[in-house]
Amino acid sequence: MAKIKVLDEHIANQIAAGEVVERPASVVKELVENAIDAGATKVDVWTEEGGLSSIRVTDNGSGIDPEDCETAFYRHATSKISGGRDLFQITSLGFRGEALPSIASVSKVEVVTACGEDGAGRRLVIEGGTLKSNEDAPASRGTDFRVKELFYNTPARLKYMKTVQTELGHISDYMYRMALSHPEVAFTLRHNGNSLLQTLGGGDLLQVIAAVYGTTSAKAMIELQGESLDFAVSGFVSLPDFTRSNRSAITTVVNGRYIRSHVLNQAIMRAYHTLLPVGRHPLVVLRLVMHPSLVDVNVHPAKLEVRFSKEAELVAFVEDKIRAALSHEVLIPKAVNQRIGKNNSIVQEQFHFPKREGLLGDLASGLPQDKDVPSATSESQSAATHSEQASQGNAASQQNAAASADKNKESSDSPDSRPKGAAVRADKVPEALKASISYPAIGGAQDSRPQQVREPGHGLGYTGRSASSGGSNPRQAAQPAQNSAALARAAELYSRGEAPKRPTFPEMTLIGQHHGTYLIAQNDQGLYLIDQHAAHERINYEYYYEKFGQPEEASQELLLPITLEFTSAESTKIRDRLGWFEQAGVYMEPFGGQTFRVTAYPHWFPAGDESSIIEEMAEWVLSERAIDLAKLREKASTLCSCKASIKANQRLSDIQAQTLIERLGRCKQPYTCPHGRPIVVSFSSYDLEKLFKRVM
Repeated sequence: MAKIKVLDEHIANQIAAGEVVERPASVVKELVENAIDAGATKVDVWTEEGGLSSIRVTDNGSGIDPEDCETAFYRHATSKISGGRDLFQITSLGFRGEALPSIASVSKVEVVTACGEDGAGRRLVIEGGTLKSNEDAPASRGTDFRVKELFYNTPARLKYMKTVQTELGHISDYMYRMALSHPEVAFTLRHNGNSLLQTLGGGDLLQVIAAVYGTTSAKAMIELQGESLDFAVSGFVSLPDFTRSNRSAITTVVNGRYIRSHVLNQAIMRAYHTLLPVGRHPLVVLRLVMHPSLVDVNVHPAKLEVRFSKEAELVAFVEDKIRAALSHEVLIPKAVNQRIGKNNSIVQEQFHFPKREGLLGDLASGLPQDKDVPSATSESQSAATHSEQASQGNAASQQNAAASADKNKESSDSPDSRPKGAAVRADKVPEALKASISYPAIGGAQDSRPQQVREPGHGLGYTGRSASSGGSNPRQAAQPAQNSAALARAAELYSRGEAPKRPTFPEMTLIGQHHGTYLIAQNDQGLYLIDQHAAHERINYEYYYEKFGQPEEASQELLLPITLEFTSAESTKIRDRLGWFEQAGVYMEPFGGQTFRVTAYPHWFPAGDESSIIEEMAEWVLSERAIDLAKLREKASTLCSCKASIKANQRLSDIQAQTLIERLGRCKQPYTCPHGRPIVVSFSSYDLEKLFKRVM
C-alpha cells in the first residue's frame, strides 16, 4: 500500500499559513503589500484586540477584476510573475500567491473590491478556506479586506499568541516601516478606535520620520544621497548625539521593500566608528535602489531577508556615503534643546572675540615642528610640576596679552594675523600634549593636500603612509582589492588638489578651566565646554593610528625584555597569534612554560605604560575569534591614546589649554573621543538668553 499521499488544498493552505501567517502583523503585512502593488496612494488599517479580533485594510488601488476574485484565493495564484525568469527581476512586494489562501484558511474573510469608478464591485465571503459567498455588490474603486477571528479554527496557534499590546507592537512596527519605505503613500493605523499613525503621503520622507519618531528626532537627521554604477542611496541618518539603545530604529529599504540585513547594519555602525558610545545605535532610514537582478528576495517565507549579488560593493558603498554625510556636519551637540516653534523676534547681537595673537604666535614658534618620538609624562610627574606650570602659564599669559595689544589693532583686518617667530618657553607645553607633535604647529604653513590617505573599510583611520613620502608599507599591500582600488581613487583625487571637504572646526577663544576637567571657550556663536581628556585622547588616537600603520619602522630592541605569563589555554592561542603582535610592532617569543617575553615594541609607546598596553592587547587578541590588521591597529591606538592623555582634575595653564584646543581643531574628526563620547558641547547665545529669561 502506498504511503506517500498528495495533501488536499485545504491542508496545504493551513501548512503554508504556519509560515506566512505567523501572527496578526503578518496578515497586515501581506494585505498592505498587496495594496501597494495595486498602486494605492492611500491605505487605511483598522485593528481590534491586537488584530486577533478584527483586521481591516482598505485602499484606493486598482482593485480585483470580478472574474479573478475567486481565483485570487487559490494557492500559488498570482498576477505578478508568469515564468521562472521573472524570479530574477522581481519588482513587486508580493509574488508567491500564498498570502490570500493562507489567511483565508485560518480566519473569516470578507472582501469587497471594484476596478472602476462606476460603483459596480464584487463581494466574497470565505470561512476557514471555504467559499461562502461570491456576489455583486456596490463598491468604490479599490479593495476593502476584512479578517475576523484569526486562528479561530487552529486553537493550538491561538494559544501561543502574546498579549494584545505585544501583538499591537508588531503591527505598529511594521506599519512604521511601510510608511518609511513608501512616503508617497498616505497611511493610517487605528487600534480600537485610537489613531496610532497618520502620514500625508506627499513623498516627504522627513515628514514621515516626524510622524513615526517625533519632531525632535526629525530635527536631528542628516540627509543622505549618493549613487554609483550599480546602486543609488537616499534617506536620513541621525546626528551622533541622537542615539537609541538598540538597532530597532534602523530601517533598510531595498527597491521599496523593508528588509533586515546584518551586513548593512554592520556597514552603518562602521560608518559611525568612534562617533557613538558603546551600546548606542543611530536612527537611520536607508533607501537603496538597484537593478532587481542584483537582489534575491525569494530566500525567506516572510521576505524580510534578501541576498545581494554584489554584497561587498554594496556594503562599501553604503559605509562610504554615510561617513561622507557625517563628515559634512559640525558634530558639536547642543547643551540646550531648542524649543519647537518660531524663535522669539529678539535676536542676540553678534560679538567678535579676537584671537590671542601674541599667545598663538608664541605657541607657533615654541612648539617643535617635526619630531618622531613623542614623550608622555606620568600622572605623578604632572602633579609634581603642576604648581610651577600654572604660575608660569599665568604670568606668560599676562605678558603676552599686554605685548600683543598693539599687534591686534594693526592686524585686525588681515585674514591671518598670527605672528610667527615669537619665542616661548618649551616647558609651558606639558609632555603629554607633545604626543601629537607630528601635526603642523599652530600658525605654521599648511599643505593643501591631506597628509594621509583614508583607509577604506575602517572608520576614521589612516594607512600611515604619507601622501608625499613615496614610501610604502609591505603589509598594507596585502589589503583587499577593493581597498586598493579605493586608495587609488583617493590618490587620484588628491593629485588634482581636490581634497575632501569637511566643515571647519569652530575657532574659539579660551576663557578658563572648570574643576581641572573642562575647558571653557567662546566665539561669536556662543559658549563651548571641552572635555580636556577626551580632546587629548582624540589627538593621540589619530597620532597613534598613523604610527601603527608603520610599526616595523619604529620598533626598538629592549635591553631588559618584558615577561608576561598566561594560562595554558591562553599560551596556546598566543603562540598561534604572535604574527598579529608583530603587525603592531610588538615582538614576543616563548620563554618556557606559559611565559612569553617581549623583546621589542615601538619606541613611541607611552612611557611607563608599555607593559599594561601589551597586556591589554594580549587580552583583546585572546578574546577575539577573528582578527584583522585594521581591528588590531584601532584597538592598539585606542589603548595608547587613553594611557598617554592628560587626565581629569589636572590643571592646565592658558597656553596649555589653548594648545589643546588648536590641536583638536586640526584633527580629522574632532567631535568625539575614540570611545564615541562627545568632546565639545555648545551653548548658543540664544540658549543662554533663554536660560536667563532674556527672551521668553
